[in-house]
Amino acid sequence: MYRPELEHQQLDENRQGEALVGYEIISSVPKRYFYIESYGCAMNFSDSEIVASILNQEGMVSTRELIQADLILINTCSIREKAEETVRKRLTDFKHLKKEKPDLIVGVLGCMAERLKAKFIEEEKLVDIVVGPDAYRDLPNLLSKVDYGEKGVNVFLSREETYADIAPLRLDSNGVSAFISIMRGCDNMCSFCVVPYTRGRERSRSAFTIIAEAEDLFQKGYREVTLLGQNVDSYKWLNPEGDQIINFAELLEMVALVNPLLRIRFSTSHPKDITDEVLYTIAKYPNICKYIHLPIQSGSSRILSLMNRTYDREWYMNRVQAIYQIIPDCAISSDIITGFCSETESDHKETLSAIEWAKYTMSYMFYYSERPGTPAAKKLTDDVPLELKKSRLSQIIELQRDVSFQLNQLDIGKTFEVLIEGDSKRSDKMFKGRNSQNKIIIFEKKPNYYSGNYVNVKVTSATSATLSGEII
Repeated sequence: MYRPELEHQQLDENRQGEALVGYEIISSVPKRYFYIESYGCAMNFSDSEIVASILNQEGMVSTRELIQADLILINTCSIREKAEETVRKRLTDFKHLKKEKPDLIVGVLGCMAERLKAKFIEEEKLVDIVVGPDAYRDLPNLLSKVDYGEKGVNVFLSREETYADIAPLRLDSNGVSAFISIMRGCDNMCSFCVVPYTRGRERSRSAFTIIAEAEDLFQKGYREVTLLGQNVDSYKWLNPEGDQIINFAELLEMVALVNPLLRIRFSTSHPKDITDEVLYTIAKYPNICKYIHLPIQSGSSRILSLMNRTYDREWYMNRVQAIYQIIPDCAISSDIITGFCSETESDHKETLSAIEWAKYTMSYMFYYSERPGTPAAKKLTDDVPLELKKSRLSQIIELQRDVSFQLNQLDIGKTFEVLIEGDSKRSDKMFKGRNSQNKIIIFEKKPNYYSGNYVNVKVTSATSATLSGEII
């Protein structure tokens, strides 16, 4: 069981699949191990690094072996039904471990924890701890409660919590790329989305702590950071003197100036908020990647209105035109939901035409699954048959694959600066990396090149998902 008196220890940086893994210490006190799995978005992986840091400060040790763990935590996502089903199935996998190790503590973190707190405690009998996204600091106290035979539950949503003073433990083993959370929560009330209810209201983190974190990462050898927020374009922070508001364009510039060798990415942008000022800042600095994830969700203005996205098709197209005009070499990706409430064949065709027109390099594509508690679930009818949803999704996937393939074919013969991330999954004789446009490039290793190096790679062939090339 958890014991708060364990000595402080330093964590290691490893990851196995979705499991986030840390380090051991030398101590006369018996070690207690924790194991974390993260599901869903990049924000969840970033949160898991915060949780690992908090547990580390309490003297706990991370492990990659489930059988060794005294504490198992699942960091969950409620964005889509499939994610919830995956987590519930994963919890059943832990039942046999609980039987073999009665003192094993199982906890659920994140969005599902906030939304399904009662069900986890009452129905999932093996769950001992339920912790919402704003309550991770309370983990030591909740673990102590479990030691005394109680359940530990805290899903309080905060208007201030940003974890700005906690240095995340970098659990991505490549040592090249890292996440920096710049804000939490969301003020956009999209009718299909649970995030405002599970992560609370929007609040921005101190720009000074963001810059300090970026500087620290660069000094430790990282060469790429991704600034994270549900809607990064609405970042707004008032300095302590109260005489200057720093917006997202200004924050981007501040991070870019940390070092020209530090690449900057960000996610996610909202079409209603992305400004020309942001676009000109991206164009101005070579180390701000020429890639924007700009979710459209639907190409139909009628459906966008039902989704409460607060922009229409014309507004979205205007923003895409501005991106290509100000940053001609920029790549754009998107999120797309098909089969939303009352979607007609005409609405669907407008989405298809938007994909072709916007020329997305890739998209995250899903059919609509109703999330309990959202405005759509309360006020709209999920009336598109499942088979029709699947059929439309297949058409969208096929079209996006074709568009991606055509765009990638245009890159053959071009040379890109690529940041080496590590070995290719298929061969340790090949490197993988990404160019500024976030496209994965595979290329043969050469002597004296290592992860974290920038290299010029000429593209020699391409599929819809990957470019292949050679170092020149």
